[in-house]
Amino acid sequence: MDEFKRYGLYVVPEGPFFDAASAWLGWDSVAGVSVTHPLVANLPEPPEALTATPGKYGFHGTIKPPFHLAPGATFPALDGAARAFCAGRAPVIIPALEVCRMSTFVALTPSERSDALADLAGAAVATLDGFRAPASDADLARRRKAGLTDRQDKMLQAWGYPYMMEEFRFHMTLTGRTDNADAVRTALAAHFAPILPEPFVIDSLALMGEAVDGAFHLVHRYALSG
Repeated sequence: MDEFKRYGLYVVPEGPFFDAASAWLGWDSVAGVSVTHPLVANLPEPPEALTATPGKYGFHGTIKPPFHLAPGATFPALDGAARAFCAGRAPVIIPALEVCRMSTFVALTPSERSDALADLAGAAVATLDGFRAPASDADLARRRKAGLTDRQDKMLQAWGYPYMMEEFRFHMTLTGRTDNADAVRTALAAHFAPILPEPFVIDSLALMGEAVDGAFHLVHRYALSG
């Protein structure tokens, strides 16, 4: 899989929910094709502007953030390790999702915290860490711009990601930064209300690859079958 420059392990749902969210973002990461944005009532900005940043990632929730392969690491080994990890983990059930404002952007988040989901993410980051190339100084500086706590900075140095364990907050990004986050949240909450799954069952994880143009594509999907 040399055509991909980075890999990440994501929650990527299937079915009408995924289709609707992919259309909103303008990119179907499973099919690997652009999708026409839907008409959404009462949006203060056009979808193209709101989704310019998150669109290339496709609809997903991050479990292990994107990483470059470490020197000596190979894709077949990563694939095998991810498959074995997922085979030993049980599905996670989230009672419901809700459209929320997260600082200056909008995302779908669980209606209540899930320790099982946080544990899944933490275990995935740790288990697959040997495949991750060390973060560059530029990557570290970019993360630190957010103003990390001492605990978050220690996790950044150890794992290349500051938001693990008690700091983890699962979210499925719908927009980039916007000055109209409240109005956008209201419009998207109404748009997605008819198709939000209750419960939201996470029964697989997806290994995603980032192509040279920055767009992410599905590489493999692994069932959580433990």
